[in-house]
Amino acid sequence: MKKYIVGNEHLELGAAATKRNSSHMLPVSDWLCDLPENTQLTDLIEVQFKNTRKGYFHNSQHLPLEKGVTVVVEANPGQDLGEVVLTGKLVELQMKKNKIESSRYEVRQVVRIATEQDIERAKQAHAREQETMIKARQLAKSLGLEMKIGDVEYQGDGTKAIFYYIADGRVDFRQLIKVYAETFRIRVEMKQIGARQEAGRIGGTGPCGRELCCSTWMMNFSSVGTGAARLQNISPNPQKLAGMCAKLKCCLNYEVPVYEDASKSLPPRHTPLETKDATYYLFSTDPLAGLVTYSSDQHIAANLQTISTQRANDIIAMNRRGEKPDTLEGTRASVAEIGYQNVVGHEDVTRFDRKRNNNNNRDRRDNNHRDRRPKNKQK
Repeated sequence: MKKYIVGNEHLELGAAATKRNSSHMLPVSDWLCDLPENTQLTDLIEVQFKNTRKGYFHNSQHLPLEKGVTVVVEANPGQDLGEVVLTGKLVELQMKKNKIESSRYEVRQVVRIATEQDIERAKQAHAREQETMIKARQLAKSLGLEMKIGDVEYQGDGTKAIFYYIADGRVDFRQLIKVYAETFRIRVEMKQIGARQEAGRIGGTGPCGRELCCSTWMMNFSSVGTGAARLQNISPNPQKLAGMCAKLKCCLNYEVPVYEDASKSLPPRHTPLETKDATYYLFSTDPLAGLVTYSSDQHIAANLQTISTQRANDIIAMNRRGEKPDTLEGTRASVAEIGYQNVVGHEDVTRFDRKRNNNNNRDRRDNNHRDRRPKNKQK
């Protein structure tokens, strides 16, 4: 590799390879990269390709690789080009997290740090993807196949392309592969993805105003059920619960463990509370606040009373002993007991006006006093 010296800085030809490629998946934070012994623990590296596709490779040549460097790696067949996003010990932890076993996963080698020629060849290959995807959709439609070509990814050397497709059922695309190979003159690989994976590859902005989680940091997709919405007391509105992929939003699962832990202290839903004056039935719950609301009618909201979960559990224990409290009220802590204070006035924008007015009045009195002083007579 040729080296150039500009001033006091050493530049290599492969330094241009540190520019980001077309991928935009947010990588794992490599917080061990500054440790000198990090790369000595293992020669494994994590390489990111287009969008959400990543792979693991051996740096058997001990090349000076760090995060952001573009490398040429072995592929099947040929060679591919990607960006290093993780090195050292964290790669093994990442493989363990993704349930990738080294005995079953074929770990290929890193060939070299990408040169200008490698990057230019990859750019030319990626420039053909949009045109290839449109033509591929037309060919699949002409064969009457019930499938949709969601994306096309060319290999770095341009000899192979991965066609990502979406289908509800099983599709026999053996004839389609032959047509693709004859039309595009490349090696064809078909890979089926779901609606969530398609949204991650295409990208977009969610209703929260941020870029989609599946296209920035999510690597594995977990099933999302309507039970997650019910547990968090979210209104079951399909239009609000569905994401860009027309499936339930992945973010519904983010706070589920917190609600599950908070729900452990809630009283049983179908256990009424017996008091001397009435019988109360559970109407609604607020797990995070530790509050439950009871109604005197089992079917409609009537005489609603909100108490703490501890108080509800105490009343249930009393009912099991054959005892009944007088009422449900009188047990909820007040604002002063909890320790909350009204601090709205502390940040009032007019909190300095009185002091400023006093200063102005004092200055005004001083000026008036000066005006009343007798002027010195001229001699």
